Amino acid sequence: MKALIQEFSDYLRIEKRNSPHTVSAYRRDLSRFSAELAGQKVDSVTTANIRDFLISLREQGLSPASVARSLSSIKSFFKYLCQDKQFQDNPAEILETPKRWRKLPDVLSSEDVDNLLKIPDLESVLGLRDKAMLEILYASGLRVSELINLQVSQLDMQVGYLRTLGKGSKERIVPIGAMAKRAVENYILNSRPALVSSRKDGGKPEELFVTRRGRGMTRQGFWKLLKGYVTQANIRASVSPHTLRHAFATHLLERGADLRSVQQMLGHSDISTTQIYTHILGKRMLEIHQQFHPRS
Repeated sequence: MKALIQEFSDYLRIEKRNSPHTVSAYRRDLSRFSAELAGQKVDSVTTANIRDFLISLREQGLSPASVARSLSSIKSFFKYLCQDKQFQDNPAEILETPKRWRKLPDVLSSEDVDNLLKIPDLESVLGLRDKAMLEILYASGLRVSELINLQVSQLDMQVGYLRTLGKGSKERIVPIGAMAKRAVENYILNSRPALVSSRKDGGKPEELFVTRRGRGMTRQGFWKLLKGYVTQANIRASVSPHTLRHAFATHLLERGADLRSVQQMLGHSDISTTQIYTHILGKRMLEIHQQFHPRS
């Protein structure tokens, strides 16, 4: 089974063009499932085997979300085997992923975001870089992986938008707004050249945002600097890079943006993913009804 998991991982990476993070998650889930089978051949796996495995995950204390993701990995794996390896039976086919309520993470208020964006020191090259990164993240709703992989060539500063490759290497175009545009221009002119010149091998990185050593920013590096700024801004909410993405979507919807436009800017392939924000639309519709209906 180990060899088949490797082949499936290669298929996800090369043909499906999934991100390394996604491929790693599939491998982790399937390796755990393989260990549970204790040497059982993959073509002898039954629906009961999979169900028992999922039950054992719950007994180990894994969250419903983690169990649902494991089932999704197993279903994708056996679907691949049936299509590519001509397996006759798919033991995962009849198993349904349980519907689960998706909790909206802590959302920063506009005031919290303003406070956060004021923290970077604009007198330092790192502060200019950090200011630009935070402004771009909030203005565009990028995922942190999209932010750190953003290249200079993907920016159109004249028009004020960027092109990014999201999940599945799907390209989308997102406007960035005047304030983020100004912060990025300041960074490109007054910070990035100094950071790039510190690179010892003399290379020219394609990434827009680079470290003090002139190399591409990492997820962990950005997480660390964001955590520091959140502390300085005295923000009590639990904040991660994804929190700014949620703030982007929430604040747009609160101000009247339609769900379909927000879906496109977030890069959600299915609008059902965006519908975790429908409570915001409900609140706004109530306000509109109360304001304009003659009997409200």
